[in-house]
Amino acid sequence: MFWNTLLLALRAIRRNPMRSLLTTLGIVIGVAAVVTMVTVGNGATLAVKAQIESLGSNLLMVRPGQRAFGPGGSGGAPAFKLADVQAIAAQVGGVAAVAPEVRSGVTVVADGRNWATTVVGTTNDYFQTNNWRLQAGRMFDAGELAAGSPVCVIGATVRRELFGTSEATGRSVRVKQFSCDVIGVLAPKGQAGIGGDQDDTVILPVATMQRRVTGSTRVNALLVSMSPDVDSVQVIASITQLMRERRKLAAGDENNFNVLDTRQVAETLSGTTALMTSLLGAVAAVSLLVGGIGIMNIMLVSVTERTREIGLRLAIGALEREVLTQFLVEAVVLAALGGVVGLLLAGLASWGLTAVMRVPFVFDPAINAIGFAFAAAIGVVFGYVPARRAARLDPIEALRHE
Repeated sequence: MFWNTLLLALRAIRRNPMRSLLTTLGIVIGVAAVVTMVTVGNGATLAVKAQIESLGSNLLMVRPGQRAFGPGGSGGAPAFKLADVQAIAAQVGGVAAVAPEVRSGVTVVADGRNWATTVVGTTNDYFQTNNWRLQAGRMFDAGELAAGSPVCVIGATVRRELFGTSEATGRSVRVKQFSCDVIGVLAPKGQAGIGGDQDDTVILPVATMQRRVTGSTRVNALLVSMSPDVDSVQVIASITQLMRERRKLAAGDENNFNVLDTRQVAETLSGTTALMTSLLGAVAAVSLLVGGIGIMNIMLVSVTERTREIGLRLAIGALEREVLTQFLVEAVVLAALGGVVGLLLAGLASWGLTAVMRVPFVFDPAINAIGFAFAAAIGVVFGYVPARRAARLDPIEALRHE
């Protein structure tokens, strides 16, 4: 019985192929829009997480001032000292590595080329806290760190801009007014989750940076890498207490520094991205309702055009439920066909958009199944009224219909 009804529905759909195509267009667009938005949004969420994680391993950023970001964030707060690095490493439990960060914008020159970049003065712990790997060369040795030797490790972007495809290790780069030897090249990391090219950097020993670039003993930030499975709340509390003591803050004084947990930033950004994905998916789902209304309108027209056919079926003994089932199946088949085409278009659109946006393509079987099921449900909901109208036609009046 069901297969006969399905064959009748397919026959009716093939009778007017252009009308059937236009009828399903709303469903096609709706399903494609919903699935594409969710797929791209999921890819963007994963990209944000990956970019934040690339900043460092279980990383805490300790910075002067009461705000982590924004203009005037330091608020004139005193900078840190190298002794603060040693104090955190010695007195705070659960810390795997601590690195100072002295940062400045400088133009570097090599082989007649110049490039404006960010120069960072730090120690070897910086490579661990920021998840840096060496593509070539080595890190600083103890003598170079202690003496403030003119040596540097450069990022992939600086290597490309200054040396092209040539070997960079063993070459010299002029930083400000002094020349330093390139002893290593960092493996590329790409864009950071909060903006900026992470590979556009030159790393110097902190003593070299303070003596030859900044001319002061100021440390802009402390980077703390926590051990795996450590409670970050406890570590942050310990660092906060230690820094308050070292900065001689009274009990009623507000902190003149802030501790930022990159894991919390990743969770916040991922949550925001997921919320925006849901909102975009909900907006796109409205087009599914529009497609359902289109199906209902066309099915009502079809009932009017086929009134005599319906009357004849009823007159020779067809039951009302059989007529209702026939038209309901037609509506569901139209919506399901639209859902299938919509999923195919969504796959192509998602693949193209994720490639353009440089985010991962994440195939989610759940959202594809939900999109198809919702399309079929639209056919049931909006096809019921025309089907019920067809089933309740009076056979005699229907046969008289011109």
